[in-house]
Amino acid sequence: MRDLREELDPIWRATARLDRATKGAPILMFTAARPGEGVSSMAASFACMAARRSDKPVWLVDLDLRGNPIHSGFQNGFARDVGRPKRAYDASLRQTPIYDITPRDEAARQDKMLTAHELDGLPLLVTRFRNERLQPGQRVALQSSPGWWQALRSLAGWVVIDAPALQASSAAATMASVTDAVVLIVEADRTTPAEIDNARLALEARQGRVLGAVMNRMRRDARIAERFSA
Repeated sequence: MRDLREELDPIWRATARLDRATKGAPILMFTAARPGEGVSSMAASFACMAARRSDKPVWLVDLDLRGNPIHSGFQNGFARDVGRPKRAYDASLRQTPIYDITPRDEAARQDKMLTAHELDGLPLLVTRFRNERLQPGQRVALQSSPGWWQALRSLAGWVVIDAPALQASSAAATMASVTDAVVLIVEADRTTPAEIDNARLALEARQGRVLGAVMNRMRRDARIAERFSA
């Protein structure tokens, strides 16, 4: 993950115009059409920016439950002025969780697998899924759980979601309907306009509102943004 905060002022200005679907903290999701576009860097950078400007703590929710790249990125020193994750807190919020585990193990609790970790020196919490508590043969899948997101809105100043690319996972499509807006991350000269359009249509088909596409590592000759921009 890379610290991209100096490049994100245009996104911050665009989110100021969000028409929120409900009261409480706005929910903004970052995703991409293809893997490797820098989504985690963008989401983490935006969340850090929001945490500096929010009156309430910001939550950064990682939908890559098996990989936990966000927690790992901060643990490895994401930015010089941002501390490491501290102790784990239960992130169940007394709601139906945003994941489903199969087959169920009736002898073990499955409702407190998601944790939230405060960061030293910043009012930001990052999530981590406790893969180590899964039993052999168990699988985990995401579910939208609107009640969990609404409970989170009441606690947070912002909710930022880091979602895996649509080509690799259905996570972004699953959660599209609970967000206020989605930002697509595009690596210039790699992702085609058709792939961007297909990603937008897939998210809109699940009631997601795509705010725009952001070029990551953009070169002079990149023109994709002309087709689709915030």
